Amino acid sequence: MANRLAHETSPYLLQHADNPVDWWPWSAEAFEEARRRDVPVLLSVGYSSCHWCHVMAHESFEDDGIAALVNEHFVAVKVDREERPDVDAVYMEAVQAATGQGGWPMTVFLTPDAAPFYFGTYFPPEPRHGMPSFPDVLEGVRDAWADRREEVGEVADRIVKDLAGRSLAYGGDGVPGQEELAQALLGLVREYDATHGGFGGAPKFPPSMTLEFLLRHHARTGSEGALQMAADTCEAMARGGIYDQLGGGFARYAVDRAWVVPHFEKMLYDNALLCRLYAHLWKATGSDLARRVALETADFMVRELRTPEGGFASALDADSDDGTGKHVEGAYYVWTPEQLTAVLGAEDAALAAAHYGVTEGGTFEHGSSVLQLPRSVDTAVADADRIASIAARLLAAREERERPGRDDKVVAAWNGLAVAALAETGALLGRPDLIERATEAADLLVRVHMDETARLTRTSKDGRAGTNDGVLEDYADVAEGFLALAAVTGEGAWLDFAGFLLDLVVDRFTAEGGALYDTAHDAETLIRRPQDPTDNAAPSGWTAAAGALLSYAAHTGSEAHRAAAEGALGVVKALGPRAPRFIGWGLAVAEALLDGPREIAVVGAPDETAFQELRRTALLATAPGAVLATGAPDSEEFPLLKDRPLVAGRAAAYVCRHFVCEAPVTDPAELAARL
Repeated sequence: MANRLAHETSPYLLQHADNPVDWWPWSAEAFEEARRRDVPVLLSVGYSSCHWCHVMAHESFEDDGIAALVNEHFVAVKVDREERPDVDAVYMEAVQAATGQGGWPMTVFLTPDAAPFYFGTYFPPEPRHGMPSFPDVLEGVRDAWADRREEVGEVADRIVKDLAGRSLAYGGDGVPGQEELAQALLGLVREYDATHGGFGGAPKFPPSMTLEFLLRHHARTGSEGALQMAADTCEAMARGGIYDQLGGGFARYAVDRAWVVPHFEKMLYDNALLCRLYAHLWKATGSDLARRVALETADFMVRELRTPEGGFASALDADSDDGTGKHVEGAYYVWTPEQLTAVLGAEDAALAAAHYGVTEGGTFEHGSSVLQLPRSVDTAVADADRIASIAARLLAAREERERPGRDDKVVAAWNGLAVAALAETGALLGRPDLIERATEAADLLVRVHMDETARLTRTSKDGRAGTNDGVLEDYADVAEGFLALAAVTGEGAWLDFAGFLLDLVVDRFTAEGGALYDTAHDAETLIRRPQDPTDNAAPSGWTAAAGALLSYAAHTGSEAHRAAAEGALGVVKALGPRAPRFIGWGLAVAEALLDGPREIAVVGAPDETAFQELRRTALLATAPGAVLATGAPDSEEFPLLKDRPLVAGRAAAYVCRHFVCEAPVTDPAELAARL
C-alpha cells in the first residue's frame, strides 16, 4: 500500500500524505484501479482551512483500524475543492439533491464509472448526535456493493440521469432592465436585517457582491435606501467580531446574526471582495470607517497572505495551538480579561475591555471574547493615542501566539480578485505600494498560470504551476483584475491580456443562447458538465465573465464581447427578482449595462497637473462599471484614446455612453458632474 499524495501541490492533499489510508489523487488511474479490484470509490472532498475536515481526518483517516477498512474495500480518492471546483460542484449538487444539504468534508461513494450512489458529509468515528459512525457507513456500503449490486447500479444511473437533465437554459431572454432591478431591490429590503445589517438570519456571510449592487443602484438612481443598507451593513461588519480589530481582514462568516462570533478562517476571496467594496463605499460617501477598513484589509492581505513569488495564498486556518498543545478554533484571536491585564496592566486593560467589548463571561468559548467595536460603548472620549498604543501592544502580544496554518497555494481566480482590489484601493486612497503589489501578482499570473495560447492553470505553489486547468471563474476574475490594473496604471498591455482570456471565454465556455459552462468544451468529462450562475462566497464564473466581457467591450467597442455579456445576463433577468441575494454580482453588472457603461478617456501629459486632476476625478467616478483609459493623445495603449486630441493644448476628458459622446471637458468639476 502506498499513499500517493506526497508529490501533490495542494497543501490540503499534503496534509493527508502521511495517513494510513491508501489515498489516490483524482485521476483516471484511480478509477481503473477500482474497476480492476471491482470495488467502489470513496471520494473525500475538503480544503485546508476547513475545521471539520481536520476533525474527520484526525478521528478517522489517521486511525489504523478505519484506514484498514477503507484500504481493503475501497479505492480512496482525496480532492481539494479549491483545486478542482468542477469535481466538487458536480458531486455537491448530487449530495444536496439527495440529502437536502451539503458542506465539507464531503463524503461520496462512487461506482468505478464515477457515478455516485451514497452520500454524506462529516461522519464521526462512533455513532453520535443521530449520525451513524464512519465504520458503520463503510461496512454498509461494502455490503450493498457485495449483495445488492443491481440496486446500487440503478440508484447511480438514476442520479446521473437526474443531474444530466439539469442544464440551465437561462440565456438569451433579453437583458435585465429597470423593472427587474427595482424588484431585486424590493426583495433585498424584505430580507434586510434592520437591527444588525446584512440579510437573513444566522449564519451570516458578508454579502459583498449584493452590497456592490446596492452602491451601483444608488449611483444610478439616487436611491437613499440602497445606500443606507450598504453603509449600515458595512459598519456593522467592521464593528463586529467578524472583522479582525487588531490585524485587519475579515473572517469567513459569523455564526450569529449580530456578526459577533466568526468562523475564524480567513479566505483570500472574501478579503479581496470586501477590500474593494469598502474602497467603493468610501468613494460613494467619504466615510472614514470605510477608508480605514479598506486599507487595513489591503495591508492584511499583503502582510499575511502574500507569497514569496508575489502571489496571494488562499487562506488562513481557523484553528491554532491554544498554548496547551491543543488545536482550538479562534485561539489566535480571542482574549480574556486576565490576558488583557497581563499584557496591558490593570488600568489600560479596563479601557481595552470597554473599547473592544471584552466581558467577564466572554462572548466566545471558555470565558474568552472576540474583539469588537461596540456602538454602545463610548470610548471616543478616551485618548486616541492611548487606544492606538493598546492596539499595538495587543497585536505584538498576539504575534507571540502560535499562528494559524496557511494554505500557500495560489488560486488564479482569487488572485484576480486581489489584483482588482489592491489596484483600485491603492489608486483611490493614495497608496502606490498597493498598486505595485497588484502588478506583481498580475505578473505571476501571466508568468506561471498562463501558457502561450492564454490558457490558464487553476493553481500554483512555490512558483510551480499545478496540473489542473482553469475554470470559468479563473478566466473571468483574472480578466477583471487585469482590466482594473489597466485603468489605474494606464498600461494597455493589461487590457490586451484580458482580451486574450475573454476570447477564450467566448470560444470555449459559451453555450447556445448565451448560457455559460464552468468548464471548457474540451475539459475532462465528468458525470455532468458543471454550470452554476449563482453568486455564493465569490462571484460565479458566469456573472464574473458577464462583468469582464462588458468592461472589455466598453474599452474596445467589440460587438462580439458586448453580445456575449448581454447573453450571459439573461440569467439575471430570470433570477434577480426571485433570488437577489444569490445573484448580487450579476445585478451589479446589470446596473453597469443600464448605465452604459460610461467610457472615459483622459488625454494629456502624465506629469501635468491638469491631466492628473482629470484622471483623479475619473477614478472617483461612481457611475456603475465606468471604464477608464488614460494617456497621451492618440496613444496606441488604449482604443479609447484614438482620435482624442488635446483641447486648445490642454489635457481633456472625453465621456461616451450608449454610442453617444459628449463634448470634451478640461475642467475637473465639469467632469465630476458628468460621472
